[in-house]
Amino acid sequence: MGIGVSVFLIAVGAILSFAIDVTTEGVNLDTVGVILMIVGAIGLLASLLFWSSFSPYSRGRDEVVVRDREIV
Repeated sequence: MGIGVSVFLIAVGAILSFAIDVTTEGVNLDTVGVILMIVGAIGLLASLLFWSSFSPYSRGRDEVVVRDREIV
């Protein structure tokens, strides 16, 4: 799941939880909205952690060894 899909799930979940005021039989839209927001947040966190592991700054510093040799 990418960052865009995660943000979309969070947005749809927030709309279902906070903006829609409909009573349905058998399905609680507030609960569905909260579930979508939680899944979206977990997906966003996982995407950020996954992509940060490929960052060039996450591998630490490159160690450079310089040796002097005598030129004759």
